[in-house]
Amino acid sequence: MSGLGTTTGPVLACGEVRTCLLPNRDAVDERAAEGLLRLRADERVRLSRRPNRHAVSPDVLTGVDCRLPTATGARIRAVGTVTARAALVEGRVLQSTASFSLPADGPDRRQPWGYYLVRPGSLVPVGRLPEKSVREGFLTGSRQGELDVGSIAESLLARISRRHELLDHDAPLTTADTSLCWTASPTAAGEEASLHFTEAGDGLRIVELRLPPGTEPAAVAGLCEDLALHDWLLTTVADKLDGLRLGSDDRKAALKVLRPLVDHLLHLWMPRARVDRALTTPWEELEKNPGFSRQWNTLAQRIRDQLALQNLVRREEHGDALSTP
Repeated sequence: MSGLGTTTGPVLACGEVRTCLLPNRDAVDERAAEGLLRLRADERVRLSRRPNRHAVSPDVLTGVDCRLPTATGARIRAVGTVTARAALVEGRVLQSTASFSLPADGPDRRQPWGYYLVRPGSLVPVGRLPEKSVREGFLTGSRQGELDVGSIAESLLARISRRHELLDHDAPLTTADTSLCWTASPTAAGEEASLHFTEAGDGLRIVELRLPPGTEPAAVAGLCEDLALHDWLLTTVADKLDGLRLGSDDRKAALKVLRPLVDHLLHLWMPRARVDRALTTPWEELEKNPGFSRQWNTLAQRIRDQLALQNLVRREEHGDALSTP
């Protein structure tokens, strides 16, 4: 497929990423990751071990014929396929992504399915696409009867979680799931790439991207998966530390919270590890404001300091006990 904003390419790409802790006591190994993510018999799970363990399922296509969300309430019909895939990071964090792209216009009438199937991951509007209205409508949220890619992503997570023979559903800590809803459109002449990130509450994040013409929609989806992963890590660790009592009377309770964070999450922070080099500018925006890595390093250091302090207090108490007549 041609990149965003090219002569034959889409003018808009949209998607949603769901991120959660894999419901298993321990991180799964490579073999189990393959079993969980084998969504199609005709295509293998993609595995990589550097710079960390990462497994990606084959793409799964969902055919749709429905109205698109619009900010103006205009009834815009689109037909085609939504691409969905799942990824597992270090055998510990599970993500699912559903995404599609849209051209500026399509045929005035609905075509046979063969016309759309040769355009995987693309929805073709019937007539001209009101790009701004659809972009704003998608970020606002779909109404009844309109396309809901979040439900496609959620269905894929449920499909993987139901594989009981590979999962024990005994997670080492309780965490909240997050959803990252994103759109990407091409920049105008002289305009720089940009990213607008909004934390909308209830686990929802909204990302609006402006990217150079020619950017591949698949690369955009990869960028948004990376953003979603690291936002989930920040959110999870910050929530666990919020209100945590660290006095001597609460030491055991505090350790029950801190140790799983060290064992299962702290080593996962690796922003831009698999992001297309052409898309580093949006990540740099987040590093400046709100400062993702700065926030993470502060949280991680707080955890390490508290564990060191807890250990020091324990040793002092143990020494006092030994010296008591």
